[in-house]
Amino acid sequence: MSAPEIEHLIQLLAKLPAFGPRSARRAVLHLLNKKETHFSPLMDALKTVYEKIMTCPICGNMDTTAPCSICSDSKRNSSQICVVRDVADLWALERAGVFKGVYHVLGGVLSALDGIGPDELRVQELLNKVAIGSVTEVIFALPATVDGQTTAHYLADRLEGYSVKISALSRGVPVGGELDYLDDGTLQMAFKSRRDM
Repeated sequence: MSAPEIEHLIQLLAKLPAFGPRSARRAVLHLLNKKETHFSPLMDALKTVYEKIMTCPICGNMDTTAPCSICSDSKRNSSQICVVRDVADLWALERAGVFKGVYHVLGGVLSALDGIGPDELRVQELLNKVAIGSVTEVIFALPATVDGQTTAHYLADRLEGYSVKISALSRGVPVGGELDYLDDGTLQMAFKSRRDM
């Protein structure tokens, strides 16, 4: 049996995605065996991120500046807004390098089972952006799940009164697939072959 402090650390790590009790235990043991080369730099990085990262008030991305580096980049095409579920999906698209517009992070998708309705998402903020009139296209890059598609259709209905093109990623994204788990090639093809909704 390990010390209570170690057990507490294992329990905290086990709560993270992709970690279970066994993998958390292995990670903690590795960190303890490599205190100077792994543990100390990890603690420093966690502290820095905790202190400096903030949510962009414009798009919902996470960055060290507000607005974020994407929203403040004058080379981005601000007339195209790509709507994503969360920051992980935004980062996946940025990693693939397929989109040169700006983003809107919804903060989730509609889900009756989880009690997530339009008021729990950043829907009104999206409508406010489109209402200004400089947006020409809204691209839905939402998960190819029932909840993701329900959200896309709901948003398309809410955007119906605006003179804006509405499109969605192609079905190159597998049904039930998560953007963050797709390879860059699949994301590139899906983005290039997006369709009108």
